[in-house]
Amino acid sequence: MHAHPEAHWIYNWCGVENMFTAYGPDHTRLRKLVAPAFTARRTQEMQPAVDRITGELLDALGTRAPGEVVDLREQFAHPLPMRVICELFGLDEAERTDVAALINTFVDTSLPPEVAGQVLANGRETLARLVARKREHLGEDLTSALIEARDGGDRLNETELVDTLILVLGAGHETTVNLIGNAVVALLDNPDQLALVLDGTVPWSQVVEETLRWAPSLAHLPLRFATEDIPVADVVIGAGEPILATFGAVGWDPEFHGPRAHLFDVTRAPSRHLAFGHGVHRCIGAPLARAEALTALPRFFEAFPEVALAKDQARAPFPSFIAHGHQAPKAVLRP
Repeated sequence: MHAHPEAHWIYNWCGVENMFTAYGPDHTRLRKLVAPAFTARRTQEMQPAVDRITGELLDALGTRAPGEVVDLREQFAHPLPMRVICELFGLDEAERTDVAALINTFVDTSLPPEVAGQVLANGRETLARLVARKREHLGEDLTSALIEARDGGDRLNETELVDTLILVLGAGHETTVNLIGNAVVALLDNPDQLALVLDGTVPWSQVVEETLRWAPSLAHLPLRFATEDIPVADVVIGAGEPILATFGAVGWDPEFHGPRAHLFDVTRAPSRHLAFGHGVHRCIGAPLARAEALTALPRFFEAFPEVALAKDQARAPFPSFIAHGHQAPKAVLRP
């Protein structure tokens, strides 16, 4: 570990005060304050923005020349949820640059500590200024809703406010990026599966859930800590010891998903997965992530019916211990 732990990438996940790091009564308190800001109504209100941003990105892709190779992550899967989050937060143009850098840093576990630490510091300052600005002029955005959140006489303090926004950025962006990217690549790798979706045999919602099972957006999410001794098979995890769950392994477990668990199959009956967590820590932003994917995927394949993955590309995973996605999936939109 670095001499200054706040400069290490893992500090972004463990050294913050929000629902992700809270436990028991502390978690219950924060969830009660934050959850009302993530209502079904807010997701519905964001749909026009999701539609508009998706259309703008597809229009930009449509200007590419026939045969030109494009990076699907950089040009589509990544900017869509980033722009949605910026609108969700009520960010102005000047604030979006620092927030974009913070988003990119959260899941890149290859960054040197000095870089990760500086970007986190810059992001905190930007979000603190955002909170101060919104206090003066409350709006209909998520930041304003969190400022106004109350449970009796209880409210989020300044640190909890900023760290909750950081949680939404860290967990809410990359999950959607990889959900969209992993689904597109899986469908292009399996044209028979894509055909079933395009002819209406299988709904897009089933594609989304199968992608979340087969290629969840997060591989690991640090960290949990045992609150008591936990026996697992022949091992005892001692109280206080760190626990790292491997979310990607769950969806491939043949005991839960059968002998073909390792295969991408959009006809599979919907089954359980941990892509959005479980229990009291289940992601409250999951409906928005699903809404973005259910908008982006059908419109992408409608806009580019001849799309194909670029030949002879060296596939590489995104350089992250946390994220589970493609670093730069290349495709040709039209021959």
